[in-house]
Amino acid sequence: MQVFLPVMAEEVRERGWDAPDLVYVTADAYVDHSSFGHAIISRVLEAEGYRVAMLPQPDWRDASAFTRFGKPKLGFLVSGGVIDSMVSHYTAAKKPRREDAYSPGGKRGCRPDRATIVYCNRIREAYGDVPILIGGIEASLRRFAHYDYWDDRVRASYLIDSGADLLMYGMGERSAVQAVRALEKGESLADSRIPGTCVTGRQAPEGYTKLPSFEESASDVRAYARSVALQYRDHDPVRGGGLCQQHGNRYLIQHPPAMPLTREEMDRVYELPYRRAWHPMYDGMGGVPALSEVKFSLTSCRGCFGACSFCALTFHQGRIVTSRSIESLVREARILTMDPDFKGYIHDVGGPTANFRHPACAGQEKRGACLDRQCLYPTPCKNLNADHGEYVRLLQTLRELPGIKKVFVRSGIRFDYLLGKRSDAFLNELVQHHVSGQLKVAPEHVSPRVLACMGKPDVKVFERFAQKYRAANQKFGLKQYLVPYFMSSHPGSTLEDAILLAEYLKKNRLRPEQVQDFYPTPGTLSTCMYHTGLDPRTMEPVYVARDLKEKAMQRALLQYELPVNRGLVQSALIKAGREDLIGFHRHCLIPPMWAKGKQPPEKSRASGRRRDKAEQSRKRTDPSGPSGRGRGRPRSR
Repeated sequence: MQVFLPVMAEEVRERGWDAPDLVYVTADAYVDHSSFGHAIISRVLEAEGYRVAMLPQPDWRDASAFTRFGKPKLGFLVSGGVIDSMVSHYTAAKKPRREDAYSPGGKRGCRPDRATIVYCNRIREAYGDVPILIGGIEASLRRFAHYDYWDDRVRASYLIDSGADLLMYGMGERSAVQAVRALEKGESLADSRIPGTCVTGRQAPEGYTKLPSFEESASDVRAYARSVALQYRDHDPVRGGGLCQQHGNRYLIQHPPAMPLTREEMDRVYELPYRRAWHPMYDGMGGVPALSEVKFSLTSCRGCFGACSFCALTFHQGRIVTSRSIESLVREARILTMDPDFKGYIHDVGGPTANFRHPACAGQEKRGACLDRQCLYPTPCKNLNADHGEYVRLLQTLRELPGIKKVFVRSGIRFDYLLGKRSDAFLNELVQHHVSGQLKVAPEHVSPRVLACMGKPDVKVFERFAQKYRAANQKFGLKQYLVPYFMSSHPGSTLEDAILLAEYLKKNRLRPEQVQDFYPTPGTLSTCMYHTGLDPRTMEPVYVARDLKEKAMQRALLQYELPVNRGLVQSALIKAGREDLIGFHRHCLIPPMWAKGKQPPEKSRASGRRRDKAEQSRKRTDPSGPSGRGRGRPRSR
C-alpha cells in the first residue's frame, strides 16, 4: 500500500531512519498527487533510493521550524510551490487575494512573500553551510535578473538572493537526481555542469554567452530587453548553449537545458506510488482546495509550441512537446475508477495545451525549435504536423473503459492548430463526446497590433473555428456553447484597441463572464514589454498601459454591459473621442449617464409621449370627461 512520505520526526524514526537524506521544503500544503511538483520530485528521488522527508509550509518566522528532522545527510530541497508565491498572494491589481487554493482550507498567509528566498534564509540560520537546492516555477522563472512587478524594479537572480547552492529550472526530474547523486559522491555542485541547473562562479565559463549584467539590466531598459531576448533564443535543449550573467563580483551561470523526458520516462514518473490525496493532517482543516481541480484529471503531455508571449510555459517547460503513452493513461484511468469518490467523470485529459501530443515537426527533435520562427504565429508553419490521430484514439479508449461515463477536455485547445488538419475527425469527436456544455478557447483579442504582441493568430482564424464548431453542433443536434477568453491591458493595447474589442463583442453578441487583466509575471516576453516598453524580439517600441485608471477602463470595456462598469466605459469613450458609442442606437455600447436626480432628455420625451397617450385614452373612456356628457369624441389635433 502506498504511504505518504514522513512529515514528522516520529515517522522518520518509525521507518528506522537515523536521519533523512533530504528534506523537501515546500510553500504548498503536502498533496501527494502528480499535478504537484513537490510530489513528483520527492517520489522520483524516493524511487532512486533516497530517504525524503516533507516539510510543507513551515513557520518562516522561526528557524527552529526547519530543524524538525535534524540536519539531513545530503541537503535541503526548496520550492516556492506550484504557483509563484507572489501570484498566490496578490491579484493583477496588487490587492491581496481572499484565499490560497494550495493551503489547507484555502487559508491565506500560510506562506511568505518570495517564499524560496525566505525559506533559504531560515535554513541558513539553522544549519549554516548545509547544501540547499532550489527549484519549482518560482525559482525557474526568476533564475536571471528579472523584472518584479510587485517591487516595480529589476531584482537579482533568485540563486543570488537566496544564497542557495544550485537552482534547478524547467522540469526537474533529471536535474534533481543528478544533483543529489553529486552531493552523495561529495562532488562540487559548482563544477558539476548538470543540464537544467544554474550555479554561481567567479568567472564566466568558456563558450558561454554573456548576458547584460544585473546592474546593466536594472538601470537600462534596452539592456534588459536584450538580456531577455538572448535567454529565449538559447532556451532549447537541442541547440541551446550556456548563459552567464554578472552580478557584482560573481556570475550567475546557467548550464544548457535538460532534454525532455522520453515517453517511457514520463510513463514511469506518472505511475509512481502517489497517494493521490492531501495528507490526512489537513482533513480537519477542510483539505486542500486545489486538489479538487485535478483529482480526477489526467496529465497527458508537457511542453507547448504555442509560445504565447504572456505565458511562461515556453521558458519553463520548453517548446518541444512530449507525452505519455495511451497504455499509461489507461492504467491511471483505471485507478481513478477505484476511488470511492469517483462518479464516472474524468474532468480533463490534457496539459499546457490539450491537443498537443507530439513535437511540432520532425525537425524539432533533431535540430531543436526554430530560432526565429514560431510554429503557429503569424500563420502555421508549413512543416507543422497537425495530426490529432493519437489523441482521438486516446479519448476513444478512455471513454470505453468500464466505470467511465464521460471524458471531458477542459485544458486549453489551440483552435489554430486544430484547423491545421483538413480532416474534422478530432473536432467531431470533441463536440460529440468531450465537451461539458461549454468549450473554452482563448482568442485573447481582436486588434492586429495587440495580437502581434501576444503572438496569437488573426481574429479571422477564431471566427473560422467558431463557425466550424457551430456547424458540428448542428450536425449532431447538440446545443453547446463556445466561451472565448479575452485579455485587457496587454502591452500594445491602447484605449482604442480596447474599444475595438468591445465593439467586436457587441457585434457578435459575446459577453465574457471572466476577463483577465494582463498580469506581468516573471519569465514572460510580455512582462519584458511591460517593463521596457520594447518588444525584445524586434526592439521596437510597444505601448504600455500602466496608469491604474486606464487599466480599469480597458477592463471595463470588455464587460461594457454591466451597470457597475458604465461610468468607466463612458469615461473611456469620451477620452478616446468615441462619444458616437454613447447613446441608444444599436451600435452604441452604453446609454448616456446623467447626474443623480436628473432625468435624461430622451427618457423625458419618451415619458411625455406615454403620458399623452394615457391622457387620450382616459378622455375616451372616462364618463367625467371635459364635455360632462359621458363618452365623447376625442379632440381633434
